[in-house]
Order: sequence, then structure tokens, then C-alpha cells
Amino acid sequence: MRSEAVTVEQYLAEMPEERRKTVEAVRQIILDNLPPGYEEVMNWGMITYQVPLETYPDTYNDKPLMYAALASQKNHMSLYLTGVYLDETARKSFVEQYRATGKKLDVAKSCVRFKKLEDLPLQLIGKTIAAYDAASFIARIKSLRKAAKQK
Repeated sequence: MRSEAVTVEQYLAEMPEERRKTVEAVRQIILDNLPPGYEEVMNWGMITYQVPLETYPDTYNDKPLMYAALASQKNHMSLYLTGVYLDETARKSFVEQYRATGKKLDVAKSCVRFKKLEDLPLQLIGKTIAAYDAASFIARIKSLRKAAKQK
């Protein structure tokens, strides 16, 4: 379900009350743990936490670097955690820590899917969001792009 909302407030207002409350709670965890250097905007039809183009304009698609995003889909909600997918070690660590909480992990290629707030280990989500400040995230992206060009 891609939203045409242009503000986070509009996006939230489109949701049924229970879903809005869940998304707002996850959003608050993100905002409470988001390092400086990112902005919260509506992009790609979801609430997106990104590096502004003014900070890092040299992206492969001329769009801001997405660090995280939160979306309400038709049958679930999704939390995109780009930092987790930057390297295999980070991904494996996240999966292990998630499973250690006893909560069911439902992942797609680049997101964690959930149906209710209780499905998410909120402390781990906060820790994961806090993991990369914008400068470290940009450095990691540059490193990956350089490695890809050398192949």
C-alpha cells in the first residue's frame, strides 16, 4: 500500500487507529535513538529516515540515502533497517539478537515485517537505529561502492 501522503502527519492520519498507534510507537523508538544527521520525511511512500542530499549528494540514483523507513502495508507493517543489511556480520548479529528475544522474526529482503507492537524487540530496534551516525553510514556506503567498482 503505497501512500501519496506528503507529510508524516498525513500518512499517520490515513491509518486505522490501532495501526496508527503501533506505527507511532515504533516511530518514537526511531526518533528517540536516531543519531544526528538524518532527517525524517515522506519518501518512497513511507516514513523515511535519510541522509539529506545537502549532506551527501553523490548517490547512485540522485536520491537521499535511506537509513531506515517505516511503512504500513496491506497485511503488515514494515521496518526497513538499511544499516543491518550493509554487511553480513551486522545482519547475522541482528538476526541472532532478535531471535534471542524469543520474538518471531519475519524478514523480507530488506525489512522486518510485524503485525503488532509486541512482535518487535523495541530495545534491539533502538540499538540498531543508534548504530550508525550519518558520517559512519556515509563512510560505509562509500566503502561498499568502492569495493563494488573494483570487482
